[in-house]
Amino acid sequence: MEHLGIAALCLFGYMTAAFIVALIKKDNGVADVAYGGGFVLVAWVTYVLGFMSPGSLLASVLVTIWAIRLSGRIAKRNHGKPEDFRYKEWRDEWGKWFIPRSFLQVFMLQGIILFVIALPVMMINTFDTSISIGIVALFGLLIWVKGFVFEAMADYELDRFIKNPENKDKIMDQGLWHYSRHPNYYGESLMWWGIAVIAFGTLFAALEGIVFAVFVSPILITFLLIKVSGIPLLEKRMEGKPGWKEYQQKTSAFIPWFPKS
Repeated sequence: MEHLGIAALCLFGYMTAAFIVALIKKDNGVADVAYGGGFVLVAWVTYVLGFMSPGSLLASVLVTIWAIRLSGRIAKRNHGKPEDFRYKEWRDEWGKWFIPRSFLQVFMLQGIILFVIALPVMMINTFDTSISIGIVALFGLLIWVKGFVFEAMADYELDRFIKNPENKDKIMDQGLWHYSRHPNYYGESLMWWGIAVIAFGTLFAALEGIVFAVFVSPILITFLLIKVSGIPLLEKRMEGKPGWKEYQQKTSAFIPWFPKS
């Protein structure tokens, strides 16, 4: 448990540094770019402090791959652009309380959420002493790979669609987006379910009943994506756009499925 405490302290320092950078740049979008790096930080801090088993190496590498792709894409997308509409609205709404509320409600809250979501990999790094990767963990790896491919393909399709000037004001309903309104979010959720399964299979013999705590991570990220900061915010922006209502009515919001006729 000491390792988790050290990881928490490192994460606090990291998010505080990100907050300072955001103040200097006058852009809280820094939090979105820093998000992935926080996972890399806590993963490798606990890995170095832990037993460095094959399972912990696998989990840490998977988290790193996911985080680098995510943060890199967000940084590229935000480069040279004004502050994200969500943060701009809060900047106007919070007024004189913007700085303390940004620190607490953007950076520190995100750090807490990040820490909870990262629990499976930190638990593997802290408690796993095995010298092999079992069949359940390999099944979790397959789930993660499916999620990674889904998210990466969905993001690629969306970026290509947006770059085409002929698609201005059109609704993206091609490729994976034909079967889900948010296939990238589905892929992200799936990756964390995969990591949780890896943690479950790796740690079950050592932790027994406590091991079920690893599933708090994918439950939380799935809930946030579906009900809080993912789908609701984006779909609110889409309201009123030509073709959106029809697309919304016929296409699954999250889990890919055949469109309604």
